Amino acid sequence: MSALCFQLRAAPPQRLDCSALTPDRLRGLRLAEIARLPLGTTRAALAVGDIFTITGDDPEHIVIAGGSARMDEIGAGMTTGAITVEGEVGIRAGHGMRGGRLCINGNAGPFAATGLLGGEIEIRGDAGDFLGGPGPGHRAGMAGGVVVVRGAAGARAGDRLRRGIIVIEGDAGEYPASRMLAGTLIICSRAGAAPGYLMRRGTLFAREASPLATFLATGSVDHVFRALLARALSPLSAKAALLVGGTALARFNGDLAGLGKGELLIATG
Repeated sequence: MSALCFQLRAAPPQRLDCSALTPDRLRGLRLAEIARLPLGTTRAALAVGDIFTITGDDPEHIVIAGGSARMDEIGAGMTTGAITVEGEVGIRAGHGMRGGRLCINGNAGPFAATGLLGGEIEIRGDAGDFLGGPGPGHRAGMAGGVVVVRGAAGARAGDRLRRGIIVIEGDAGEYPASRMLAGTLIICSRAGAAPGYLMRRGTLFAREASPLATFLATGSVDHVFRALLARALSPLSAKAALLVGGTALARFNGDLAGLGKGELLIATG
């Protein structure tokens, strides 16, 4: 069997809701039936076959060849299987995923991994604002799973993060880990202004960061926790594993303007 491949015919003329293109939704369908599936749009009605040339026969491994910033909700709600996108994607990639693996060989728009419950997302380019953050009308952000961004991320990464791990190998924009509820955010380069703003619980690692005045320097870092986390991170990101397990870290607790039970761990060397 060969991967089920969706080759983009041309740049989409409008925004597309691509949440129908997951293993869960396509399993058991013939190519002709897949081509007739409707895509959510912002103007004229379109079907999958109007946008993509479809080949292959393995719905457990989907390849979307040719990305676009107008392709939204890639991998939304998937529970199993794998999706690979050869190009950039729009907003809410991996929205509400419960399992499986989504790999984006390009940039991702705002709200990637919003509502993530399980599975793994790898973004090999940059991620937009509110990575793992709550979508409009939602009170909490990502609640499980793992996200690895090989490039940089925009503002508010990990906003209201509840559970799970986010790794950003490049820089992060302002307010990383803002209003974090729990979980772990790892920034392997420079964190933007106001890291951990109104953070309640959870852990933020950063190579470079300037703590707010409402974070206080506290005792030593738990080396057992760091060693176990670094071992778990090794297959995902060597940079993150090195920061967590192989770097001297200073510990700060806060944000004392809120509940104040979060921790900020910043490299000192």
